[in-house]
Amino acid sequence: MSKPWGEEEKFQWLEKQKIKRSYKDEVLSKLQDLESKYEVQRYGALSYDPERYPLFLVKNKSLDPDKKTVLITGGVHGYETSGVQGALAFLEREGEEYSKHFNIVCVPCISPWGYETINRWNPLTVDPNRSFNKNSPAEECESFLKAIDDLGVEIYAHFDLHETTDTDNTVFRPALEKRDGVPQAVWDIPDGFYLVGNTESPKHEFQKAIIESVKEVTHIAPSDENGKIIGEPLSQEGVINYDIKSLNLCAGFSNAEYTTTTEVYPDSPKATDEVCIDAQVAAVKGGLEFLKGL
Repeated sequence: MSKPWGEEEKFQWLEKQKIKRSYKDEVLSKLQDLESKYEVQRYGALSYDPERYPLFLVKNKSLDPDKKTVLITGGVHGYETSGVQGALAFLEREGEEYSKHFNIVCVPCISPWGYETINRWNPLTVDPNRSFNKNSPAEECESFLKAIDDLGVEIYAHFDLHETTDTDNTVFRPALEKRDGVPQAVWDIPDGFYLVGNTESPKHEFQKAIIESVKEVTHIAPSDENGKIIGEPLSQEGVINYDIKSLNLCAGFSNAEYTTTTEVYPDSPKATDEVCIDAQVAAVKGGLEFLKGL
């Protein structure tokens, strides 16, 4: 096994990354369209290119202290397209209705450089979804954490919208092996939607309600021959659990009572871009309908 990357190898990796799509056209323009319904608040910019990568959150125009606050995040991993577009679609299609019951806060694209270059990492080869901790090595996470803290609200539920793609095995894990100098196992990429709950507080009925909602849009990932999804045992159909706080995952940054991480599979022959976006919207709706009934 080769030695872990030093600064030179990280620089060489960065030099190979190219802009492949437009954050301005695909995200910022849609935020402008939401300004009549919500407050669209700039909370910073990425130092890599502040003009190109301003950071925004979207929230109700007034946060009601008598309502519980729901957070929706997308684009922690920039290459996971439906996480970003699903968050935006939820705001456009459903956000106003659910604002009658909850304070809605949404950060649709935490990693805009990753979105444009279709990357899991940031330019420093840091994985944002292992970096939601104090003194984070990822400025994407540091800016987000400060912005949420500045809102002064207690997060009741958090939906973090992600994808699992074929490139997890063909691109990301080989790169991770080279970066760290540590062998990385590959696993069967599950064909279908699944969720990652919190090992310490799995909230089985909440997760089940999300799965049932998504079933109306797309198929749920089956387990592999060992009864697992991406190496983890199922807690129920389409649901695995991680220790989200110890891993510094986005879903674990707060003390939210209800958390879930969605995982859409865009490479399925049964899926389209629109189906993937619809699945993300259905996931949030399913969870919120459950919470409304408590």
